[in-house]
Amino acid sequence: MSSAPSSYSTRRAVEESDLQACFQVRKEVFVGEQNVPEELEYDAHDATAVHVLAVAADGTALGTGRLLHGADAVGKTGGDPAVGSLGRLAVSREARGLGVGAALVRAIEDEARALGLAAVDLHAQTHALGFYERLGYVAHGPEFPDAGMAHRAMRREISPA
Repeated sequence: MSSAPSSYSTRRAVEESDLQACFQVRKEVFVGEQNVPEELEYDAHDATAVHVLAVAADGTALGTGRLLHGADAVGKTGGDPAVGSLGRLAVSREARGLGVGAALVRAIEDEARALGLAAVDLHAQTHALGFYERLGYVAHGPEFPDAGMAHRAMRREISPA
């Protein structure tokens, strides 16, 4: 793609083609750019998570993220069933700086609200703390390693739908 897309939209990934696009963006960003082992990148939660996708006007996939909820999220959120877990947020290199990441976070929060959740947790790479803080997330607890990179837990309360 020669130029950055000027318009894009976000949607819940339901069709198989949308899910494949989500996984492809994750592969480019996490496996390709950040050297996360592929077997760590995809997990059993992918089958039950809510996935969101950002696409350009021409249909090109620009970014993705996922929301774990219910039993899947409990291990990441300290056991509170009213808290969802945002993860695997990735924006393709050519789409960075356009607000795609923020739009995906808001789309995930909308999905969380629709599920009746009260808050969203995430594990942020430390270089991304400022990004999430600008979106209303608050860091808590110590730094910890995940896939060889430093992370911190963050949470944002969301108002009900």
